[in-house]
Amino acid sequence: MTARYIGLFGALVALIIGVALYMGTPFTLRLLVEAFAFALIALGLNIQWGFGGLFNFGILGMLMVGGFAVTFISFPVNEAFWASDGPIWLLRTLAAAAVGAVMIVFAHRIDKARRIRPWAIVVVWFIAYVIFRSQMDPAASTIIREAGWVGGLGLPVLLGWVFGGVLAAGIGFVVGKVALGLRSDYLAIATIGIAEILRATIRNIEWLTRGTLTVSPIPWPVPNPQAWQASGASITDSFIYARAGYLLLVVAVVIVALFLIDRAYKGPWGRMMRAIRDNYVAAGSMGKDVTGRQLEIFVFGSVLMGIGGAILVSFTQIFDPSSYQPINHTFIIWVMLIVGGAGNSLGALFGGLFIYIVWMLSEPLAQQLFVNISAWSASVGWGAIPDIESRSLQMRVFVLGLIITLALRYAPKGMLPEVVRRHD
Repeated sequence: MTARYIGLFGALVALIIGVALYMGTPFTLRLLVEAFAFALIALGLNIQWGFGGLFNFGILGMLMVGGFAVTFISFPVNEAFWASDGPIWLLRTLAAAAVGAVMIVFAHRIDKARRIRPWAIVVVWFIAYVIFRSQMDPAASTIIREAGWVGGLGLPVLLGWVFGGVLAAGIGFVVGKVALGLRSDYLAIATIGIAEILRATIRNIEWLTRGTLTVSPIPWPVPNPQAWQASGASITDSFIYARAGYLLLVVAVVIVALFLIDRAYKGPWGRMMRAIRDNYVAAGSMGKDVTGRQLEIFVFGSVLMGIGGAILVSFTQIFDPSSYQPINHTFIIWVMLIVGGAGNSLGALFGGLFIYIVWMLSEPLAQQLFVNISAWSASVGWGAIPDIESRSLQMRVFVLGLIITLALRYAPKGMLPEVVRRHD
């Protein structure tokens, strides 16, 4: 098994070196930053599925939440908002929400034996909704009319990463409370629906996220290329220095996550989670709080997804809700975990790095291949290949499908499968 680890990660290093020689250092550093961010997200999914057996197809929603979080925290302050009536209206909205929440709590405390309880809950929820919207709608209109949107808080980017994890954890807690009573495919369907609700919400609250408009430039947690250029570095060197610094920071985050996951999974908590994953009925009969432990693991995985989403947005320096697509932000994460090895943190890390590199390289390599074939076919009178750019882009999906097919055929448990150490 050790030889397999050394061989696979050695081959991955060789692939990265080859990419650097062929595509250049700036491109390779950008590729590695994004690959490690996706590997962190894959580690979050590994916690949920590999350790807990929970189908989560709502990854896209968590990434959007993380991206919004770092945008809200680190984007410069919008002075027009603070000089408008927007803050007063938001305070009134929060007060209305608090009043509605108190009403709902008291409605749920009505004795369950009383027949009026279900009707009271429905009526109170309706009244709370009306009270909230009576303040929220004019608040949103006022903010858009007078300031455009709320803007950011101008705080450090690293705080935005942390807030991305915390906000994703809160969303994950709510999702878990709603959906974790479901099993297998039903849970997957529920998380897909919740992710679409999150995407629609973020795209439509223009007063807070600018809706379908983009927010940029989002600051970096390390000096960006423009800062290096201002200090005298050349354009090429500035991108190398800036991206190398960003890469070191992201790698440090991934290493900390790996260390904490390894410590937790090798302890009693990890053994309990494996027992619940393998047979939740038997674990429940032994007195384990199955739903409570699954909620914990769903929240922990969501934290890493939120941080990963924040890292990606701050690196690209743009938050665009319209850019989030299921194939790029859900399906590919599952491919990373399946190919790397569910239940193995190093497998998830390897799968995240390898699949993202292949995903990004498949388009330029396919385009170069099609150009050469097109030149040859034109020279022999067969005509050139049309729409080479669009065909090359489609090759990403083909290559990804081919890889997952081969993996499921020859390594159904992943290239680095889970290793369970049994104690006699």
